[in-house]
Amino acid sequence: MRGIGKAAVCLMLVLTGAACNRGTGEPIVGLITKTDTNPFFVTMKNGAQAAAGQYGVELQTFAGRVDGDNEAQVLAIENLISFGAEGFLITPNDSSAIVPAIDRAHEAGMLVIALDTPVEPVDAADATFATDNYEAGRLIGRWAKTKFEKEGKQARIAMLDLNANQVSVDVQRDQGFLEGFGVDVSDPGRIGDETDPRIAGHDVTDGNEEGGRTAMENLLQKDPSINLVYTINEPAAAGAYQALKAAGRDQDVTIVSVDGGCPGVDNVANGVIGATSMQFPVKMAEMGVQAIAEYARTGARPQNTTGKNFVDTGVELITDEPQAGVEAKDSAWGKQNCWG
Repeated sequence: MRGIGKAAVCLMLVLTGAACNRGTGEPIVGLITKTDTNPFFVTMKNGAQAAAGQYGVELQTFAGRVDGDNEAQVLAIENLISFGAEGFLITPNDSSAIVPAIDRAHEAGMLVIALDTPVEPVDAADATFATDNYEAGRLIGRWAKTKFEKEGKQARIAMLDLNANQVSVDVQRDQGFLEGFGVDVSDPGRIGDETDPRIAGHDVTDGNEEGGRTAMENLLQKDPSINLVYTINEPAAAGAYQALKAAGRDQDVTIVSVDGGCPGVDNVANGVIGATSMQFPVKMAEMGVQAIAEYARTGARPQNTTGKNFVDTGVELITDEPQAGVEAKDSAWGKQNCWG
């Protein structure tokens, strides 16, 4: 398979929706994102493309059709194996289901780096460069808890998650938020087993605006007294706000989220989102491309000396309503450092 001609494989890549670059003779590095529409992954792709030029590798990019599309990511790995890639970066749509394909890539001598979302088990990848998603959730949870206590309000919480697959990034943000808010999360590795009466319910958004709106509408029908909304990301938060606005609730409900994209930071400045945890996708992509380029040159694998099972690429809380004891930056700082 590794002997297939580049022209033939290029045709395969075009037919599967991948970006097919010209043969340059440089080491080939793949980037496989969850989708190609979410601004987070668009930014990650742009960062990887810039890094590819800097480190002298040829980048091939792939994406799932929708969030949760494992099949397209498996096919992308098979194409990269056929193309003789040195390795790839992946934000897995299904952290467990992707592992057999990663194992095949390892058999072909490839270096595999997870970005943003760890695989399960985490050591199925050679390294993970990611936000501490539990900490990202915990920060917005602590912020919301302090705000509600200061205002003397009892929370009714809507949890707008990603999907039903219990993907690690989804679980970590959800459970981190709840822990930060002071909820007993029971099993921190699972969404939805909590018994705290403040939780009005969970629904899924697929990480996009339409899904966020639908999920918010569903939960408002279930409990019109909801006054605090956790969202998996800022597109889902934007959709939730539209549903709240349509219901006349946009002025008395607090939304918190995770991402740090420029539209999300604008929504913090405009009062749509109360607080968001900013990630740094360009840094993830740059570090990943550099690691595979180094592997192609020397065979060296990335080393993790952080004491965590991933390399932490940082997180900052962004809000224009600072709360005592919760370290944060304002939206002006956020606008200088946002992405997308």
